[in-house]
Amino acid sequence: MIAKLLPALLGLCILSAANAVEIRDPGSHFFDETFGDMTEEIENARDDEKKAILIMFEMDECPYCHRMKNTVLNRSDVQDFFKEHFLILSMDVEGDLEMTDFSGETTVQKDFALKQFRVRATPVFQFIDLEGNPIKRARFTGATGSPEEFLLLGQYVIDKEYEKMSFTKYKRDKMSEENNS
Repeated sequence: MIAKLLPALLGLCILSAANAVEIRDPGSHFFDETFGDMTEEIENARDDEKKAILIMFEMDECPYCHRMKNTVLNRSDVQDFFKEHFLILSMDVEGDLEMTDFSGETTVQKDFALKQFRVRATPVFQFIDLEGNPIKRARFTGATGSPEEFLLLGQYVIDKEYEKMSFTKYKRDKMSEENNS
């Protein structure tokens, strides 16, 4: 009996291993290093043939930022997908580090976040096109409900669906497609 079940069990083990998601530190596997010059980051993103830049505006005490890092941004499937398509930066909304914004002006992180992007709650995930402009419909405030929703947000930007519809409508359409198939 066991001899007959062994091939099936082995197949399940292989299938599970193939679908396994590795948990990795988002600090070293999700975010790219930056020296704080956004004009240089645009060039890096272009040179690396990325679709856009993704900035996560965050702060240390933010429970939703921690939740995203511990349940979504730490997953290898999320990390691999986003690293392939986007240059990903972290920005401290309370930070005093000097930086250069997308227009080449010197500022500090907290002013960049508040004055240029009106970030008042965290986290905020803002996609920036390769000209240095915020993609208006590609901004997500708060923690996503799941890793799958965050991956869908990335696909929304890659496919430039923001030119046609809001992310909410895109997500609703995708869920409807899945339910009908």
